[in-house]
Amino acid sequence: MLAKDIIRVIEVAAPVIYQESYDNSGLQVGDPLQAINGVLLTLDVTEAILEEAMERSCNMIVAHHPLIFSGIKRLSGRTYVERIIHKAIKNDIVIYAAHTNLDNMYNGVNAKIAEKLGLKNTSILSQRSDTLSKLYTYAPVTHADKLREALFAAGAGHIGNYAECSFNTDGNGTFRPGADANPVIGEAGGERKWVGEVKVEVLVSKHLETQVIQALIDCDFYEEKAYELIAIKNTDQGIGAGLIGELPEPMGETAFLSFLKQQMATECIRHTALINKNINKVAVCGGSGSFLLKDAIRAGADIFITGDFKYHQFFDAEGKIIIADIGHYESEQYTVEIFKALLNEKFPNFAILLSNLSTNPVKYFR
Repeated sequence: MLAKDIIRVIEVAAPVIYQESYDNSGLQVGDPLQAINGVLLTLDVTEAILEEAMERSCNMIVAHHPLIFSGIKRLSGRTYVERIIHKAIKNDIVIYAAHTNLDNMYNGVNAKIAEKLGLKNTSILSQRSDTLSKLYTYAPVTHADKLREALFAAGAGHIGNYAECSFNTDGNGTFRPGADANPVIGEAGGERKWVGEVKVEVLVSKHLETQVIQALIDCDFYEEKAYELIAIKNTDQGIGAGLIGELPEPMGETAFLSFLKQQMATECIRHTALINKNINKVAVCGGSGSFLLKDAIRAGADIFITGDFKYHQFFDAEGKIIIADIGHYESEQYTVEIFKALLNEKFPNFAILLSNLSTNPVKYFR
């Protein structure tokens, strides 16, 4: 088992291309071709986590939060980040992180929170609109089925819960092969040809563009393939920030807060004033989600669960919604379960271990 095999499984589920611009997901330390004996899963990479990995014979750490966010100018051991990098390299330990790319997946961090709370009818709270393109291409009528199959096999044509979606228009194409051409139809330097064609239109996700175009190019019709790949503004139902769903049955506010505290294993919930209505629609965002408050209100959520709300931001609820700040660590602590499920499914007999340590830097005096 190589590090790149582990990475590939994670990045199929959470392509790095969907991370936020400020983020630094991906391989942090190490060689992707290194043989891996075991993987330790954690929320954060700390010196204690590195020691645990070594003690448990894991030479790869997969974390949610990147160890390296900004440029490293020296490795003198002055900071914990520098010390971890130095020690990881010295001991051949690979460090990998999947952060906001996993946050932005429908089945990512927020889906895990929704699972813990038993939410149903879930959907992305703020869908992204920069992840889709429309591919227009053309094939002879005799090869249209082969073209569609190739595009679908490469991942094109997905709309929500539907696959193999395309729009097809019959028409006529013209071309005249040049003297140096090697045409499938007609002769080099020959006459203009008219061919009955099908125009095929499909949606393509950003992370699949290269392989979809390659699948088109590899089709055995026409020496030169005509196509247009155009970015579109459509929102993506499967990619974006936050999640909203419904409880199986409405709950009173205090009953729900008690339920939330238990299910998310948090010692403290900071919240706005209760508004004397049952909780039914619940919006969630792992980590720091205050930027989604307006989206949660607009979506009709009764409560918004996240972490890292600042003092003055609590006023922005304006009695329209309950803000429940359960803590950054607490909201994302179950992310390791996502990694474990992905890797166990692909490598059922491989050593995939959950860290035994809490990396929460925030402590509570009770």
